[in-house]
Amino acid sequence: MLVLTGAGRAFCAGLDLDLAATLPGMNPSDLLTGQESWARAIAGFRHMDKPVIAAVNGAAAGAGMALALAADIRIASPDARFNAAFIRIGLTGGDVGTSWLLPRIVGFGRAMEILMTGRFVDAEEALRIGMVTEIAKEGSLLDRAIETAGLICRNSPFGVRMTKQVLQMNVDAPSLDAAIALENRNQVLAFQTDDMREAFDAFREKRDPRFSGR
Repeated sequence: MLVLTGAGRAFCAGLDLDLAATLPGMNPSDLLTGQESWARAIAGFRHMDKPVIAAVNGAAAGAGMALALAADIRIASPDARFNAAFIRIGLTGGDVGTSWLLPRIVGFGRAMEILMTGRFVDAEEALRIGMVTEIAKEGSLLDRAIETAGLICRNSPFGVRMTKQVLQMNVDAPSLDAAIALENRNQVLAFQTDDMREAFDAFREKRDPRFSGR
C-alpha cells in the first residue's frame, strides 16, 4: 500500500517554469530521455501490484496532475485543484499519460475540454465529475487517506492485487465475455490461496482474519 501526498502547500506543481524556459534549446534526444523518465515514474504506479492512494493537497498541475491520475484512488483536500498546465506554455495538454488516464476517469468529452483549456478543476468539481472519490475535511486529508488504506488492508493481499489488475485490464476489455473470463480465472486462483481459507474460517468464527499473503 502506498499513500502519496505533497510535502508543502501543493501536491505537485509540475515543471519549474525557469527550467521550462531552457528546454527549447536542448537536444531533442535529451528532451525525449527526460520525458521518458517522467513517463516511467507515472506508469510505475499503474504497474505496482499494491494499491496507490493520492492524498491531493493544493495544486496538482501538469505532471503533478498525471501523478494523481495514475493513483488508484484520489482523495482531495478542500483546496485541491488540478490542471493540464503544459497547454498554457505552448506545449500539449497530453503529457506523461494524461491523455490516456483522464478520459478513462471523467469521460472523453470532459477530458478534451479540461486538456484543451488548461483551466483549473477545483475540489468540488473534481468530486462531481469523478476525478476524486471524496473531499476530506480541512486538516484531515492524510488521516482519511490512511483510514482508506486501512480498510483495503483488511482484505487479503492477493485479492486486492487481483482486483487492481482486473480493473485495469478490463477497462479496455473487448467485450463483457472477455472481462468475465479474466474474472473467472482470478477467482479460481484466489480459491486456491491459504488466505481465502483463512478469511472463510474467520467469518465463521466471527473474528478478524490473519492473512499471510499466501
